[in-house]
Parts: sequence; C-alpha cells; structure tokens
Amino acid sequence: MPEISVIFYCLFLPEPADVQFLPISGLVGTNMKTRVDKSTCPWWNGPCPFEALDSAEVPLRDPKGPFRIPIIDKFKDMGTVVMGKVESVSVREGDSSLVMPNKDFMHGLRAQVKVLAVYCDENKVRCAGPGESLRVRLSGIEEEDILSGFILSSVVKPIAAAIFTAGYKAVLHIHSVVEECEIVELLQQIDPKTKKPMKKKVLFVKNGAVVVCRIQVNNLICIEKFSDFPQLGRFTLRTEGKTVAVGKVTDLSSSSGA
Repeated sequence: MPEISVIFYCLFLPEPADVQFLPISGLVGTNMKTRVDKSTCPWWNGPCPFEALDSAEVPLRDPKGPFRIPIIDKFKDMGTVVMGKVESVSVREGDSSLVMPNKDFMHGLRAQVKVLAVYCDENKVRCAGPGESLRVRLSGIEEEDILSGFILSSVVKPIAAAIFTAGYKAVLHIHSVVEECEIVELLQQIDPKTKKPMKKKVLFVKNGAVVVCRIQVNNLICIEKFSDFPQLGRFTLRTEGKTVAVGKVTDLSSSSGA
C-alpha cells in the first residue's frame, strides 16, 4: 500500500493585520518544530510554526506610562481581590492606586486603594511589570463596588471618564447582558454634595458628574430596578473598550413589560 503524505493548512495570526498560511502535517508532525525537508515539500520555502511564533512582534506595553490594569474579574479572599493584566508600568506591594470609575469618583471624590499583595499564577511576588496577568489584593474598597471593565489606575495620572450627552451611543453591561444602547434624554443632574437635583437644564455631563438619564436598548432585555433587586439593577456603559459610566436602574418604562 503506497505511503500517503497528508498536508493540512494552519492559519496563523502574528498580528491582527497579518495572516500567514503554513503547511503542516497533522499526521506525522511535518513542518511543526523544524522546517519541512525539500524532498518532502519542494514548493515550500517558508518557516515552520515555531519559527513564525518566535518572529511575531509582541504588542508594546509602556514601562514608563501611567499605571493601568483593566479589571476582568473580582472576588473576596481575605479582602478584595481583582484580576487583570498590567498594560502599563508595574505594580508593587504597598502601592496606592485608584479603581476607576467608582461611586466616590462619580460624586467628585477620588478615594484611594492600597495594594496589599500581588500574585502571579499561584506565587506571591513583590512586583510585576507590563504584560503580566495578576491577582491583586486591595484594601479600601469593597468587592461589590467593582465591576468587570473598571481600571486599576495611577493616582497621579488617573484614567479619564468620558463626557456624553443625549444621542450618545454605548454598550450597556448589566448582569450578564451586553447590549448596544443610546442615551435618549438627560433628565436631571444631581448635586454631589446635597444629593438633590439641580435646577438648571442639563445638556451634557462631564467627568465625575451624577445624572439621571433615559437609556434605550435595541432588543428586549430582562433587568430590575436597583431598589428591588440590586444584582440585576447595577450597570456599566462602555465604549471603544473603556468604561465611561456606572449607574443604577431607578425606573423602567411602562412598555418594558417588567
């Protein structure tokens, strides 16, 4: 019975803008670790996957920029622990930082948190730099005050929160729902000191403002008022990969069916 050489094609993405096609044999492992011999594949003169991986350009992360860790998850474990990857600078045990945005920030305050411990995999480390995926134990903030998409940020150069107005489009994240939405009306701006509505008509809100607004989504979603069911009534608004607002559902339209 004649011997059959089987060639599969592997799609390899070294960068989002580039695509390379590499011939490999899944049956005998040809062209995986070392380049395929010309006698086996005379038409191929390119690299094997290991070479392609070694030559791929790694996205640069600034070791001297403002401190940033996008938070992907959080939990309680002898305090508040957040998980994320260091995108800029390094984080050390004992550092002070900000979790942005948070309820204090939305009231014009900038409450700091302290880094109690840093873990890389299962190992406790004193310091971790850009590109490291970490678990960071914090003091000064409760686990329920943090949502995925928040940023552990520099105190000196905190990450900005966006300005938005009626007509502003974003992505609504509430419990497990991710849905496109639009700010259709800004109803009232709240004075952060007195917690009472301000009399002037609100046309737009900026960083740190507290506002009551009407949000419209494209599809039906199941949510609750925060006062009735906090877990299903707390949301974030994100755009272009950044969290621009956090809030609570205060009321539902009569047509929502909720």
